[in-house]
Amino acid sequence: MRVLGVDPGLTRCGVGVVEGVPGRPCTLIAYYVVYTDPADELPLRLLHLDQSLNKLVAEHQPESVAVERVFSQHNVRTVMGTAQASGIAVLAGARAGLPVQTYTPSEVKAAVTGSGQADKAQMTAMVTRLLRLAEPPKPADAADALALAICHVWRGGTRSKLAAAADRARRGGAR
Repeated sequence: MRVLGVDPGLTRCGVGVVEGVPGRPCTLIAYYVVYTDPADELPLRLLHLDQSLNKLVAEHQPESVAVERVFSQHNVRTVMGTAQASGIAVLAGARAGLPVQTYTPSEVKAAVTGSGQADKAQMTAMVTRLLRLAEPPKPADAADALALAICHVWRGGTRSKLAAAADRARRGGAR
């Protein structure tokens, strides 16, 4: 399964692409950070993010997209930008006809490190180790996006199989 993970942000949006199957190590395909200039007007920043994510989806042909779920932050301005970027990421997957799954930061941390309380350094170290990289992906936004993709391969694959089995059962039971 090839997954494009997105750590949404309006100024820095991390994007990571991995391939793998549940229970096995993933393979790095690529990672990026899409930057927008805070001095630009919001519509231009969102358009740049939209165009960049659409290009990456077309280039890497993922089977699904994993996006970090926006959670409550104390800084309303920051959460608004993150929420807008998240919407653009979800839209990029939907536009391509791909399944899109969102994960909370603690879900991703638990999947990748075994602890939902892991810090950024622990996350980056585990992503580096799990993908067998010579050096950590930088900046942290890229490592976070790769962690989302890994989380989806490991958890989303299982979720997809359970959903497909439930759907088959519903259809079979309705006959």
